[in-house]
Order: sequence, then C-alpha cells, then structure tokens
Amino acid sequence: MSKVGGDWSRLQSGHSFSVSPENPDGRKGGGARATAGTGAPHARDLGAGWKISPSIVVPSGTEATLASLSGPATIQHIWLTTHHRNWRSLIFRMWWDDETEPSVEVPVGDFFLNGWGEPSQVRSLAMAVNPRGGFNSYFPMPFLTRARIALQNLGSEDATVYFSVDGLYDEGRPDRGYFHAAWRRSHPLAEKTPHVILDGVEGRGHYVGTYLAWQSNHTGWWGEGEVFFYLDGDRDYPTIAGTGTEDYFGGAWNFEEPMGQYGSFTGPYTGLHQVIRPDGLYRSQTRFGMYRWHLTDPIVFHENLRVTIQALGWRADGQYLPLRDDIASVAYWYQTEPHRPSRGVDPAMLDNT
Repeated sequence: MSKVGGDWSRLQSGHSFSVSPENPDGRKGGGARATAGTGAPHARDLGAGWKISPSIVVPSGTEATLASLSGPATIQHIWLTTHHRNWRSLIFRMWWDDETEPSVEVPVGDFFLNGWGEPSQVRSLAMAVNPRGGFNSYFPMPFLTRARIALQNLGSEDATVYFSVDGLYDEGRPDRGYFHAAWRRSHPLAEKTPHVILDGVEGRGHYVGTYLAWQSNHTGWWGEGEVFFYLDGDRDYPTIAGTGTEDYFGGAWNFEEPMGQYGSFTGPYTGLHQVIRPDGLYRSQTRFGMYRWHLTDPIVFHENLRVTIQALGWRADGQYLPLRDDIASVAYWYQTEPHRPSRGVDPAMLDNT
C-alpha cells in the first residue's frame, strides 16, 4: 500500500516527537507532567496527567515560542486552533537552523487557508481544516540544526491557543529544501496593476502552493486574470502564464454550478472552499477563499522567482475590465538557504473590514 510521498509499510528510522503545551520541549517521556496550566482549574484533585496544560495564553502585544527544537529533524504535522477573531492578528513565524530572519511569516488564519476569519472546511493533501477551526498542516519541514516556531499576538486581546508540532528526529539530508511561506495583501489593488503573490526569491527551489483570500469590489465576474510565474531572469514576460483565475485553481466557466451560483469545492490539490456572500446589510462584496497545490507539478527555479496574478473582470459588452479588488495571498515554497528577508506583515493590512 502506498501513499503520496512514501510507503506506509516501510519501517522508519529515527525517533518521533510531539511538542505541545503538555510537553513543551518534546522530550522523550516528557508529556503530561504539568502541575499548572490552563486546564488546572478544571482538573480539581486529579493531578498530573489529567489535561492540566492543554493550551497556552499569548498576551496581547507579545510573542510566544510554540516549539524550539534541535536537529536534524523533520516537522511532519502541525495542528492548531484558536478563536476565529484571532486568525488575522496572530502572526505565525518559523526559523530554520541559524536564520535571523523567519522563513515563514503569515497570519495564522491565512496560513491555514482561512483568511477571512470565518471558518471554512478544507480537505486537501497539504492542509486540512476540520470543524470548527481545527487547522492542520502536512507540509514536511526539514531542518539540520535547529528550528523555532512562534506566534506574535498583534491583537488587542489575549489569545488562547491549542497546538501540537509533530515530527521525526532523522538523519538529516542536505539536499532537502527549507519550507517557506509569505503573505501579501493589496487593499485595494492599484489601477491596472497585478497583485504580487511572491517576489524577491533568490536561490534554488520549487514553488508548491498558492492561497488567495479575494474580495470582489465590483459587480459581475471577477476571475479573468492570469497567474504569471517569472523564472530565472524573466523580466518583461513570464515563462508560465495561465489562462484565467478559475482555471489556475482547477475550475472552469466562472466556477458556476448550478447555474447562477458559485460552486464551492475542496479537493486534494485544488479548491474554491469558501464563498462568503453579501448579507444585504453591512457586507457589500462577495469574498472567496481558494487554493492550488503544486505537489505533483512543482514550479522549479534555479536562480529566482516572482509570481503575480491579474485582477480582471468582464464587461457586459464583452470587454475585459481591470479591477481594484481586495486580494490577500499566501505563497508556499521550498528553497536553499540563505533566503532574502521577506517584506514581513504590515499590521495596517490585517483589518478585515
């Protein structure tokens, strides 16, 4: 029996670990030893081993380290949940080996394909989001010497966070790329200007996925725009150019099914998993969440990479209409180190109104 990425029956070397509030350093035999924590008031006289520390509290304006690990090792799974009002204000960061700049810097909801702060289920190979707001990442994240994963709370309230970081201490392979993810938002997009999904990447690697949280600020169809991949010195024109937004995300003909409605879907590699419709009172625009994984068709680059998407609508007279929509994106990729520092997350762009 085989699965994507390996054989389920193959005996493994190495040693499994899991970092959580019940075992903060993931050490062998270190779980469920807590005598104080967020669960203590509910345990009464049960004592250690009875869900004394299932979560942490990240105070407003602070950063909390979720995991600090020594390698070589591979993080295989991350599970996390917190109240949905925290999904844009908690910033997920990851550092590998001796990095001073994070390789991952993304609002936690956007990282797990839920950028709008309203729960939406996902059933895909790389990510799963289960009722209600159970975030799961299955991206392998290898490192050689050390790793740190942190959450910064930019919100005005303290945030309670439940999580586990699971993986395997292994032999370490220098030919494996380091996992990266970056967030950008155009709010609104400038006139006749593509939204930049990823830019400034230098080195060797491969691009593995895109998430978009898209708000249409116009009536009518919004998805004529093409996705462009500029590879290894491309300047004016890309090597890879798509045929339309819904085409890139695996759909067709305006995602319309049944007629007159958006047909949401979620699958192993592609999905339009979220359609938030106007309620006629306070919300005037339709919002969408969509993803595309390049797991079996990675976009390989050897020197540099830039990724953009056009916001292009359709006029009633059959002409294209450049749009000024609200677009947030997450790019996921692997590459060699060192990497160029990302632009980071602009706190002014975190508001969902």
